[in-house]
Amino acid sequence: MQVLGSLLPFVVMILIFWLLIIKPQKKRQQERQSMLDSLEEGTKIVTIGGIKGTITNIADDELSLEIAPELEVKITRLAVGRVEMDEDEVTATDK
Repeated sequence: MQVLGSLLPFVVMILIFWLLIIKPQKKRQQERQSMLDSLEEGTKIVTIGGIKGTITNIADDELSLEIAPELEVKITRLAVGRVEMDEDEVTATDK
């Protein structure tokens, strides 16, 4: 019985650690993976380096990104920081 009482605080700390750190991190990873999987041609994105552009081609793990008229760069999917929302989408989510 005494062993169970001494292990209880350790078990509680592990549970709190899991609830506060591991579970939210897994949720963020799933959301990011979902965002990366939903990328398609014509989507406006911002890279992790801050470059804005429109996806023109997707091939496996590589994207062609038009950053200016007639200027394309190739990036990996992991370089995508976020999807840029149009003004119409921003106002729709604000309502």
